[in-house]
Amino acid sequence: MATTVSVIATVKNEEEAIRRLLDSLLAQTRPPDEVIIADGGSTDGTLEILRTYAARGDLPLQILIRPGANISQGRNAAIEAAQGEIIASTDAGVRLSPNWLADLTAPFEEENPPDVVSGFFLPDPQTVFETALGATTLPALADIVPQKFLPSSRSVAFRKSAWERVGGYPEWLDYCEDLIFDFALRDAGCRFAFAPTAVAHFRPRPSLRAFARQYYRYARGDGKADLWRARHAVRYGTYLVLLPLLLFLGFQVTPLWWGLLALGAAIIFWTPYRRLIPMIAGYSLPDRLRAIAWVPVIRVTGDLAKMVGYPVGVWWRLRQTISPLSTRVA
Repeated sequence: MATTVSVIATVKNEEEAIRRLLDSLLAQTRPPDEVIIADGGSTDGTLEILRTYAARGDLPLQILIRPGANISQGRNAAIEAAQGEIIASTDAGVRLSPNWLADLTAPFEEENPPDVVSGFFLPDPQTVFETALGATTLPALADIVPQKFLPSSRSVAFRKSAWERVGGYPEWLDYCEDLIFDFALRDAGCRFAFAPTAVAHFRPRPSLRAFARQYYRYARGDGKADLWRARHAVRYGTYLVLLPLLLFLGFQVTPLWWGLLALGAAIIFWTPYRRLIPMIAGYSLPDRLRAIAWVPVIRVTGDLAKMVGYPVGVWWRLRQTISPLSTRVA
């Protein structure tokens, strides 16, 4: 008997992007048995678009209206309402490859099936800035170690029983909730598999300001959930201690220090440029140069946004009377 699969997502004010998701779900080689989308209180045309698709009847779409719900609350509500044994999670701002659901759910039909299948995601840029942003912030498939990869909830499938076992997504957390969910699944002994061809294409943030806001919120979520202490400590040490020291020595001691700075920059930016070069192969020369110039700006902006957001999250956590989940240090 075929396994029943429910696709879930949360939305809020996604009228510009929601059609891409719905159309890509209609184009799946393995159609979903049901699609449940939780709306967190849209004030634009998102609900009207969803209702139009639901009324057409060619997509088994159910709409949940949950004003004020955060992402975790919306996902939990959608999963609770789902009838499927397998839950496939994605996001409103993505375009799914036609084989996304087929490849994401195929491991569950194998002889020794997993509890969780991690899909993959790729940038779907529409501008030079978005291309540079994707190369700077997102891993390439070659960067992934499947045994260590923690799935994003824009492209993941799991058994509903596994979701129940860990108590669902953490509703006390507004960002980085999928990482905490991943950790809970691993701690519960769930078996993970990796489906690299189950790809969700999503558009990076369209501006530097929007990107900085996103990374501020991510780091605030890290602080709330007590994630990645060492990574954040290294970032503060680099920008507040090491970099000023090297600059001082470069002016006061010897130009050799400028060589060390250049070497450090080459190490920091090597990976983004390695990803970027093939992405801009068909661009005009001015656009290539603009993309190359954006990389260090994006990297520094993201680091500074994280340095601002992380202590805000830590302060929130320290003010809580009940400590959140166990400390994660990486």
